Amino acid sequence: MKVVVLAGGISTERDVSLSSGKMIYNAIKENHDAILLDVYLGYEGNVSDDIFTIDKDWAADINPVKEVNPDIESVKAMRSADVIGFFGPNVIKLCQMADVVFMALHGENGENGKIQAAFDLMGIRYTGTDYVSSALAMDKGLTKELFLQHGVPTAASYALKKESDWANQVKMPCVVKTCCGGSSVGVYIAHTEEEAKKAIHEAFTFGSDVLVEEYIKGREFSVGVIDGVALPVIEIAPLQGFYDYKNKYQAGSTVETCPALISEEATKRMQEAAELVFKILRLQVYARMDFMMDEQGEIYCLEANTLPGFTPTSLLPQEAAVVGKSYAELCEWIMELSLKAR
Repeated sequence: MKVVVLAGGISTERDVSLSSGKMIYNAIKENHDAILLDVYLGYEGNVSDDIFTIDKDWAADINPVKEVNPDIESVKAMRSADVIGFFGPNVIKLCQMADVVFMALHGENGENGKIQAAFDLMGIRYTGTDYVSSALAMDKGLTKELFLQHGVPTAASYALKKESDWANQVKMPCVVKTCCGGSSVGVYIAHTEEEAKKAIHEAFTFGSDVLVEEYIKGREFSVGVIDGVALPVIEIAPLQGFYDYKNKYQAGSTVETCPALISEEATKRMQEAAELVFKILRLQVYARMDFMMDEQGEIYCLEANTLPGFTPTSLLPQEAAVVGKSYAELCEWIMELSLKAR
């Protein structure tokens, strides 16, 4: 097949996306005519019918994941001034030429459904879920509302529209997060009112909606779901702090155990909750749900990730490996299911 692996963009998760894209590209290029494409920077060379087979070097040099947020302004400055809109040069043309677009995008304008909706209108087939479910899962406030309506166990929370809304309402400790972020960018744990005030101010720099959650002390887990069926539970134990951006993507920062060393009963509860989230958010093909388990053994679903990472340290490939799927086989599985879905 002709496959465009679509990565990059201008979200705070740009570097993570580039890492996922490079891994996916390397995994599938032996069996498919694949190219790796930055959705924002695009390709300014000649686009011909044989570009998938003879002209790949332009997409081979991809930056690694950094420990800090990418410099988005410098990325924007790399593109020609006469290019209008989000999509880079020839992106749509190349995607229309492909049999399928493997979505390796993370964060805004990747996981929020806008690109999926554009592709639907243009007849471009892509991996993962559709635009509606992407939008629902990306907004943590909407996700919480659906969790509560359908009985998904989740931490108590409330949404803020402006910084002043938090005063005298926040119980310490708490978790503050931007409503439409990912990779733990814009997520803070506050133990005092002063820390909460600072965290809320910082969270509002990422968007106009902020979620304040009850802090759950305990163990952190994740459960991938593919085609509606949960994978083995994986436990995430950072060596320091919580599972933030650095601990997610810096090798050696976190101990991951799969299958998680918990009871069969707890495993079943978590997997059933993950499958329920998959259903109520109308997710398709694959996703990954994050959980906390408190000291009494109660579980709480934190959120759903519709385009989970495919980096060297990402969780979904580790879970798939436990059920006998290699990284390359997982990529093939996702493409096969996605083509059936649309």
